[in-house]
Amino acid sequence: MNMELTANCRRSGNWWAIEVPELPGLFTQTRRLDQVEAMVKDAAALMLDEPEATFSVTVAPLLDEATSRALTTARQARQRLQATQAEASAASRAAAAQLAAQGLTVRDIGVALGLSYQRAAKLLAA
Repeated sequence: MNMELTANCRRSGNWWAIEVPELPGLFTQTRRLDQVEAMVKDAAALMLDEPEATFSVTVAPLLDEATSRALTTARQARQRLQATQAEASAASRAAAAQLAAQGLTVRDIGVALGLSYQRAAKLLAA
């Protein structure tokens, strides 16, 4: 059995107060958000007498509207960046392969692509 839990986290002074709506009565706290998942799994395991591996936790910091918008904007920008990086890598591999097929050296391929020859070699090996 895998039980998905949501850890709603509100800032309270220097702590994060955590409530898990799927398990009424499960409240805990941590100093940092990176500690939430382990704390919630531990508390849920004790509450339900199940192994911690039974639970998956989504950490949901509850923030003011302006901060939530800023966080969403940052996440969306990172997703676009990752997609662009993947596209650039694929295009670079294709270009490196075409240059190699024309007999260019790894050093020449690196210069043509604006990369180090080591990076050009890695693109050809991929």
